[in-house]
Amino acid sequence: MKLLNRLTFSFLATLLATSAFGQATTTTGQVLDKIVAKVDNYILLESDVQKTYIEAVAQAQQGLEPPTRCEVFESLMINKLMVAKAEIDSVLVTDAEVMLQTDSRFNMVMQQFGGDEATLIQAYGKTSDQLKNEIEEVIREQLIVQRMRGKITEGLTVSPAEVRAFYNSIPNDSLPFFSAEVTVGQIVKKPEVNPRTKEEIFEQLRQFKNDIGTGKADFATLARQYSEDPGSGAQGGDLGFFRRGELAPEFESTALALKPGELSDPVETDFGVHLIQLLEVKNGTFNTRHILRIPKPTAEDIKKSERFLDSLKTEIQAGRIEFANAAKEYSDDRATSDNGGFFTDPANNSNRLTLRTLEDPVLYFTLDSMEVGAITKPIQYEDPREGTKLRILYYKAKYPAHRANLDDDYEKLKAATLRRKEDELLSKWFITAKEDIFIDLDPIYDRCNVLSGK
Repeated sequence: MKLLNRLTFSFLATLLATSAFGQATTTTGQVLDKIVAKVDNYILLESDVQKTYIEAVAQAQQGLEPPTRCEVFESLMINKLMVAKAEIDSVLVTDAEVMLQTDSRFNMVMQQFGGDEATLIQAYGKTSDQLKNEIEEVIREQLIVQRMRGKITEGLTVSPAEVRAFYNSIPNDSLPFFSAEVTVGQIVKKPEVNPRTKEEIFEQLRQFKNDIGTGKADFATLARQYSEDPGSGAQGGDLGFFRRGELAPEFESTALALKPGELSDPVETDFGVHLIQLLEVKNGTFNTRHILRIPKPTAEDIKKSERFLDSLKTEIQAGRIEFANAAKEYSDDRATSDNGGFFTDPANNSNRLTLRTLEDPVLYFTLDSMEVGAITKPIQYEDPREGTKLRILYYKAKYPAHRANLDDDYEKLKAATLRRKEDELLSKWFITAKEDIFIDLDPIYDRCNVLSGK
């Protein structure tokens, strides 16, 4: 069986997250779809193959060929087989796990539409409840596939010798070509809001608590009207289920000190000031709703942060402190501060990024006008979750476009070696596992030889 050599399961996980959000249709709106595979009680639709193939081609790892349609079909088949085999092997995921990720994914979708369900319906032709149910089905399959894959490939590693052997097995003219890459860091400061502004928000939320407690106001109504959390505000403040450690510590400790139905006093986190109501505790998870108000810095508050970053830039340029140490000590951006302020590629955790990896267009164009080694003056920008922030950027290095080699691309080659080793193991697993499962394929995919064992 020819198992995927280029399409990775981390990529498929992303596709699974979006596969519930649309269907193939004709220009007249008629759904064009049919079942192309049955794996026990699970089905694979032609529209799933088509959507995944289009996304795979668009998002193929830079420097490598995109997967073929047969490879995409084969990978989706393996997903279905893993889910069916998981039932036999008692590899399960809990409802709580599914709920947690479903709520998180759904809130991300709602944020894209500003929490407006009417806009969501216009885009997808589905209500929020319908969409949430579809996301839940996709999440459940995704989690089972991840767990089965982890069980099958548990403990698998690659040695430096294996990486070298993999690299040497690739003909020189077939080595992937990598575009220019950059290493960029940032130190971020969130302006500290003056006490008077904060106190006004605390007082407003205390009044909300009193009005809700005395029956003068309804929590959900106030959340829709005043909450500045775009994901939950339109849902009446409902955040869904989370495990311990997944929300801001101050929020979590306050919520878990409440009884179901009880309201908290206003509590501040990095995201703003919250009025919290605990709704339910279930299977090690908890469900809350909140009203979020975000204190806005004044011009003077912003100026103070700007002066601080300006001074820090001077210290770095004078050599009195290393950029990475300054980022770890002073940056307010947790996503980059632990890495010395440097952005990383989520695919391989490398500090070397292609310019297309930098999704922020402002960041892209700022770098385009910078010299390597330069640090910018403080730049103000808007964080969609936390409001106004300032940052300085450090353009540490630029790497020219090149053919893959062991010196410059060891981590990428190591990841590719591990994927190939996992694919070989999964190939062997598939040959055995398919004997335990009923599989029926549409003749249009006979050419893919998925069940041939070759």
